[in-house]
Amino acid sequence: MQTRCALVGMPGSGKSTVGRHLARRQGLPFVDMDQRLEERLGCSIRSYFDQHGEAAFRDHESALLAELADQPGPMVLSTGGGIVLRADNRAALRRGFAHVMYLRASPEDIFRRLRHDRTRPLLQVADPLERLRELYRTRDPLYRETAHYVIETGRPTVNTLVNMVLMQLEMTPGP
Repeated sequence: MQTRCALVGMPGSGKSTVGRHLARRQGLPFVDMDQRLEERLGCSIRSYFDQHGEAAFRDHESALLAELADQPGPMVLSTGGGIVLRADNRAALRRGFAHVMYLRASPEDIFRRLRHDRTRPLLQVADPLERLRELYRTRDPLYRETAHYVIETGRPTVNTLVNMVLMQLEMTPGP
């Protein structure tokens, strides 16, 4: 199955891990936007945030997404958690990818996964769970608006999530 699939969702929802496994299973190229951005910026996203602020980072993120959306050929794309904050990005995802999957996880599940992670700039606050709840309230409607499908992540294994995404892809062939 040759397709263009993008994964969206909150930080820690499993986009990179599921995307990597999905691409391997389908024999498709995998692009992790956060990793690609760090390569281009020459530093970690957290460091870039600290030095230049979120708006400057989002500009780089939007430019990369526009490039990837217009790039021909099959791929599995793992986006950053905040990619849906800009309307142009939501449009680029819908335009450039036949399948946009929202890996939905509750703030509580994400907190359990990320509570010891010090690399995520938006969670370096006094109350990361409350911050995740705020991000979820803002972003969930945007993920839903952007995605063709919502995959509930809950607590299944990576393999189970990959199978769920593959099942959805098989039930709804793209162009």
